[in-house]
Amino acid sequence: MTMNYHDEAIRRLATGFSSEFAEFCAGDERMHEMFMMLADEFVEQNIPIVKEDDITDVACELIMNVTVTKV
Repeated sequence: MTMNYHDEAIRRLATGFSSEFAEFCAGDERMHEMFMMLADEFVEQNIPIVKEDDITDVACELIMNVTVTKV
């Protein structure tokens, strides 16, 4: 089996910067906006809530329980 050194180098480079990337994403307002859009959609599709304000409140609480970290 031939080892692909280029792919291994790319994998190691990305691994080395993964914590910094997670921190960068967590601090970016666009990430919060994206999470909010996804959380709103999730709540609307999965949780039977009638009042629009309550949907937003539950979505915000969901976001507060999620963090961006490296794996």
